[in-house]
Amino acid sequence: MITKSGGEYPYLMEAFGPIPAYLFSWTSLIVMKPSSFAIICLSFSEYVSVPFYSGCEPPQVVVKCLAAAAILLITTVNALSVRLGSYVQNFFTAAKLVIVAIIIISGMVLLAQGNTKNFENSFEGTKLSVGAISLAFYNGLWAYDGWNQLNYITEELRNPFRNLPLSIVIGIPLVAVCYILMNVSYFTVMTTTELLQSQAVAVTFGDRVLYPASWVIPLFVAFSTIGAANGTCFTAGRLVYVAGREGHMLKVLSYVSVKRLTPAPAIIFYGIIATIYIIPGDINSLVNYFSFAAWLFYGMTILGLVVMRFTRKELERPIKVPIVIPILMTLISVFLVLAPIISEPTWEYLYCVLFILSGLVFYFLFVYHKFGWAQRISKPITMYLQMLMEVVPPEEEPK
Repeated sequence: MITKSGGEYPYLMEAFGPIPAYLFSWTSLIVMKPSSFAIICLSFSEYVSVPFYSGCEPPQVVVKCLAAAAILLITTVNALSVRLGSYVQNFFTAAKLVIVAIIIISGMVLLAQGNTKNFENSFEGTKLSVGAISLAFYNGLWAYDGWNQLNYITEELRNPFRNLPLSIVIGIPLVAVCYILMNVSYFTVMTTTELLQSQAVAVTFGDRVLYPASWVIPLFVAFSTIGAANGTCFTAGRLVYVAGREGHMLKVLSYVSVKRLTPAPAIIFYGIIATIYIIPGDINSLVNYFSFAAWLFYGMTILGLVVMRFTRKELERPIKVPIVIPILMTLISVFLVLAPIISEPTWEYLYCVLFILSGLVFYFLFVYHKFGWAQRISKPITMYLQMLMEVVPPEEEPK
């Protein structure tokens, strides 16, 4: 229906206007996308460092330095070449499927041999409050958070009306099946307590099942996380690029490299913000913070689909689903956003909302009014960065 890149951004722009779209780009640029990038790179560094610190937790300095190095490497690759970034993605996706197959097959063999003890009373001691369930959904759904990634690069897809839904229909069930079967495999070897205490679950699984070839697990898990981080960087840079093109971010962020034809300024800026998120290094807090903000905008975007059924009837809709589906998804999003606040209110949620709304200050100062003094400051900075990185404005916008 909307062929512009930028994920939820163009849908919010079409359905509700520039302010919600700007707040989404503001929140995504500063919180959602960089925190996701940081989480994946922190996971990568933990899996890589755990084998070198057998029996103890890796030092946080080592973990954070490795994560920062991963961000630097991935940012450089995607800023240099779109083709190189896609080759890296294809290679690491293949590596990911290899390790997924190894873990699932090993687990199924053990399950067939009668290793079912850890599945007895599996939910004993589980909290059944509304807030606990919603937070559990946050952590579970974060593992699936990738279903919308191709919408960030719609303009770069060949035949998006066919390939976009086809990839989603194939990809989401594949990920869901693999994720469930991998967790079943883990529970054939580890108890709930052991799984929660493990610094790297897949490494613990490999040590118990694949020894002496257990070194394969951390290697391929590192490949898997690097691939996920590369995909996040590849798509998120396009959001910054599209927002800059619409005038909602610094214009230089929408510029394209003359030699490499990549949105290099957007990707580099995104990498810098993600590196800052490495400093606190608390993955669980980052997941909750990310998920709350993400589902707030997911709900608004899905609601936008319902609104546009009535306000934009003239738009061509190659793919059309029953309206009950987006309505149901909107209600689920409302539950995921409000449930933890109502059941277990904490200051972090208020800080998140205030941060999102603080984007209005920048919107009215730099986007809506465009004060002359702001232009005088930004123009020389833009010119200097343009010459430094050899970038130019995009030739034209998609209609």
